[in-house]
Amino acid sequence: MGKFILRVNMSDLSVKKEDVSEKYRVLGGRALTSTIVAAEVKPTCHPLGPHNKLVFAPGIVTGTTAPSSGRLSVGAKSPLTGTIKEANAGGIPAQKIARLGIHAIIVEGLQKEKGKFYILKLAQGTAVLEEAGQLTGKGMYETNKLIWQKYGEDIGIIGIGPAGEMKMLNAGVSCNDPENGPGRYAGRGGLGAVMGSKGLKAIIVEQKGPGDVAIANPDLFKQGQQKLAKGLADHAVTSQALPTYGTAVLVNILNEAGGLPTRNFSAGKFEGASKTGGEVINEWAKTRGGKVGHACHHGCVIKCSNVVNHPDGTYHVSPLEYETAWAFGANCEIDNLDDIAELNRICNDVGLDTIDSGGTIGVAMEAGIIPFGDGKKAIELLNEVGKGSPIGRIIGNGTAFTGKAFGVVRVPVVKGQSIPAYEPRAVKGIGVTFATATMGADHTAGYTIATEILSVGGKADPLAAAEKGALARGFQTATIFIDSTGYCLFIAFAVLDLPDAFQGMLDTVNGVLGTGYTAEDFNCLGAEWLTLERKFNEAAGFTKADDRLPEFMYYEKLPPHNHVYDVPDEVLDSVHSS
Repeated sequence: MGKFILRVNMSDLSVKKEDVSEKYRVLGGRALTSTIVAAEVKPTCHPLGPHNKLVFAPGIVTGTTAPSSGRLSVGAKSPLTGTIKEANAGGIPAQKIARLGIHAIIVEGLQKEKGKFYILKLAQGTAVLEEAGQLTGKGMYETNKLIWQKYGEDIGIIGIGPAGEMKMLNAGVSCNDPENGPGRYAGRGGLGAVMGSKGLKAIIVEQKGPGDVAIANPDLFKQGQQKLAKGLADHAVTSQALPTYGTAVLVNILNEAGGLPTRNFSAGKFEGASKTGGEVINEWAKTRGGKVGHACHHGCVIKCSNVVNHPDGTYHVSPLEYETAWAFGANCEIDNLDDIAELNRICNDVGLDTIDSGGTIGVAMEAGIIPFGDGKKAIELLNEVGKGSPIGRIIGNGTAFTGKAFGVVRVPVVKGQSIPAYEPRAVKGIGVTFATATMGADHTAGYTIATEILSVGGKADPLAAAEKGALARGFQTATIFIDSTGYCLFIAFAVLDLPDAFQGMLDTVNGVLGTGYTAEDFNCLGAEWLTLERKFNEAAGFTKADDRLPEFMYYEKLPPHNHVYDVPDEVLDSVHSS
């Protein structure tokens, strides 16, 4: 784990090292970002004001040789939801930050001079702020290219595009991948706007070699590493489906289940689904070039990412994930995957979350701003965000904002955040997660899809309302622990099904920390950290009445199953009551 905390004050442009307190010593990732935010940020503060703080924290095992362990957590009070927020990303910065001995980076204060941005440059033994200069106002593709040209290749880059600089509520935080693409995003919750409010354009991380990550019990760590690696190699989802077809393998699976939200959540099946899924991306890799089985960071053994090329074989975008293929695909009734890839690229460049951007375009289509299914008009509309035009600023502020601007009733959000690519009326457990997660609608907060659709960790009828409160609670407590380790959440497929893989995960954590965590601690600590997040939200003014899905889902029947959302309120209220 890290040896020191780096505190960066953007008001006076100071950078200071602090010792890691005992309270923070065994925390990493989401547990650490949320604990720091809860301790140092007033829940009622304005998210873009002087009292919010932006925290970057590698996970407990990040920077080690543990498989698929290169995640970075980014935390703050969200300007999109008003709740506590953690979003995490892969890419190369997290491992480099950990190997520099940095436990967390806390960015505080406000932009010193309007319109002036800075970069934080990290290297072994140094941390300095420099003026961003020509990087200001540039998209992330050009930003990353210019940084590598100036500082050399294999530099970790965390940055914001124009959306973040303009403090748009749907702005995300980019991390670069090994090819220097900017597409690994801590995208959700508008944390790019918080970074922009601080006047921080980018963090540059120079670090080479294995670094100096302390491992308290190397033998136990190695034992756990081997168990987990074997589990990931043995499980069909992590060793076959994801590296072959990527996350977009789910497009056709959810469509067949009647749970693929279509035409702004008015149906559960999309006629053009087969044109937008992972099978097409796999075929394109053969005919156009590009790649499937792509790793977003060194040491990833799952390799669910991809590189998508234009028809002429030139690079287009990386990665094209399930959520993005759905958000701009079925949700907007666009079945042209090249148009979807271009919308993806715009988000990567301007610095937008693709889920909320697709939700926003869907609501704009509902309002009649552009027609459903028109990919070219969607591209024109999304390009307005980077220009900062009036319509671009509406779109850049996300789904809820756009729905209010145009008087739309069917606005698929919870706590202001767009619902991801799973229809709650067809997959009832994920609806509980969307409603009750501490951070707004977020599939990664408690991925019941594993059990309800993929039969991982058991099997549950997706259309049944019974027992879904307990299912969602179990997934949410497990998820926050995994988010704190620095492992990719996709290790959960093996961890849920294979006892040795679960023990391997615990052994690596205990090996790094010198702790003796058990399966019981896994659940207890997850529940404890969730309680901390809930208390922050309660102090910010949130109640159980906010733990609800959009009203239209309770009275509009969803084809093809023609279900409404019928999980009782008392079940939703019980998820975090014990």
